[in-house]
Amino acid sequence: MTHMRLIAALTSLAAAVPVSATAFQSAPEGLAPAGSPETRYCLRTEPVTGTRISRIECLTREEWADGDVDVDEAWAKDGVRTLA
Repeated sequence: MTHMRLIAALTSLAAAVPVSATAFQSAPEGLAPAGSPETRYCLRTEPVTGTRISRIECLTREEWADGDVDVDEAWAKDGVRTLA
């Protein structure tokens, strides 16, 4: 009986993920959401040597620009979320 409850809980969770994942994307397709100068944009970055696990770094637009990264260009492929 416990397995049935677990399966039901996981099924409802899996069904809710696509809805919540698209809910925060209010920007036009491919562009990062607008924000204040303090907004941090979280992007996937290259894995560290010796691992296949990518990292997620959250920096402001200015900090990304200091590293020669255009947030709007990188957002379509590597954008994860924004932090206000």
